[in-house]
Amino acid sequence: MKFTVKSEKPGTVKAGCVVLGVFEKRRLSDAAADFDKTTRGLLTRLLKDGEMDGKCGQTLLVHYPRGAHCERVLLVGCGKAKEFGDKAYREAVAAVAGIINSSGASDAVSYLAELDVHGRDFYWKVRQMVEISIATLFRPDELKSRKDKATRQLRRLAVNTADADTANRAISDGSAIAGGVELARTLGNLPGNICTPSYLADQARKLGKAHKKLKVSVLGEAAMEKLGMGSLLSVSRGSREPARLISLEYSGGRKGDRPVALVGKGVTFDSGGISIKPSPAMDEMKFDMCGAASVLGTLQACAEMDLPINVVGVIPTTENLPDGNASKPGDIVTSMSGQTIEVLNTDAEGRLILCDALTWCGKFKPDVVVDIATLTGACVIALGAHAAGLLSNDDELAEALAAAGDYAADRAWRLPLWDDYQPQLDSNFADMANIGGREAGTITAACFLSRFTEDYRWAHLDIAGVAWKQGKEKGATGRPVSLLTQFLLDHCAD
Repeated sequence: MKFTVKSEKPGTVKAGCVVLGVFEKRRLSDAAADFDKTTRGLLTRLLKDGEMDGKCGQTLLVHYPRGAHCERVLLVGCGKAKEFGDKAYREAVAAVAGIINSSGASDAVSYLAELDVHGRDFYWKVRQMVEISIATLFRPDELKSRKDKATRQLRRLAVNTADADTANRAISDGSAIAGGVELARTLGNLPGNICTPSYLADQARKLGKAHKKLKVSVLGEAAMEKLGMGSLLSVSRGSREPARLISLEYSGGRKGDRPVALVGKGVTFDSGGISIKPSPAMDEMKFDMCGAASVLGTLQACAEMDLPINVVGVIPTTENLPDGNASKPGDIVTSMSGQTIEVLNTDAEGRLILCDALTWCGKFKPDVVVDIATLTGACVIALGAHAAGLLSNDDELAEALAAAGDYAADRAWRLPLWDDYQPQLDSNFADMANIGGREAGTITAACFLSRFTEDYRWAHLDIAGVAWKQGKEKGATGRPVSLLTQFLLDHCAD
């Protein structure tokens, strides 16, 4: 879909559809009031007749409004004007994209960005419109023999404003971020028989060929064994698919500038190994590589925006399957750091592949490191599907990530990383166990990772609750690409 900028009154603009906001108590927005005047009170009459009262989420589509030059007008309920904030605005934008796409209109002009959203500027409103519209129209149908497409799809959406420069910048940034989210969603939705570690490596190479500033390298199991990555390789032992360690180096900053490192968990299918998972919903374990997908999506967005920053993406990727050669509960492995790990539960495999990747990450001398992983069910219990878990050994880094998530509407919530939790990982036979018991599972998982990140500033994002949706809307979300990209944008501005 193409996004453009217009500067015309709503009653005179020629378009397949004009989008206007209406607040509660049938209060017309300024643009809606102007349209009402042009159409000699059409909107006022419709509202008085009870067609809608402006409650958040309500919509009303009117065909061929007399007196206007558009084919349709879409009224969107925005709730109470004094309470019109992020959530209401995003819901309104999402509703618009879906309705117009099914209405038969191939183009539309939206006046929603002119509404006052508490605490948000015009750039934010336009960028959100772009990101949400693209996400709303996303269809995971690449493996369907018959595509479910509207007869006439929405192909062009114009933002009405006199500030064309800001709007165009927001459109450009929003499109790049939305593209990264879409890549992450597409990869996340692929089944385990297609999206293997080798497939992820190929996708990284493809990304590298598309962008000159992006260098990609891939390590096989022999190279990893030589480096001493016994923890990572212990997970892949039960699979016929060889593990891979993928690195992507984006050089957009000055030579010698320390990079931001993003490390994404890439378990392309997680059966739990010998500690096998229950059968119900096991198909969703194809989503266990969404951390890796988010790294690829973020690097793509970063390259598309040509950000003046150095970024390294590191993806340890493997399957976790039961086999005669698979790791067993009680096995002890040696990590690249030299620390030994008693594997009490083979289903706590994400931390086993991440710890070696985090150690290896030190070779890039990073400014900060952020790992992203669908790591613990405990995080789903704690935060649900609304926020990623955030833990860090650096307050400034944690605050920056939380702020980026808030601005991008891709939130994260900080949990404690106190030394009080570390004893739960004690082992009688190794330096540590890979699980810390039932209590505080998200925190003890991060405590485990923290033992491999003492040489740099580090943060951990547990995305188990936000990486995919269940039920009717089942599928990968592409989170936290928006958060990570905003973090990089903020980092560039510092």
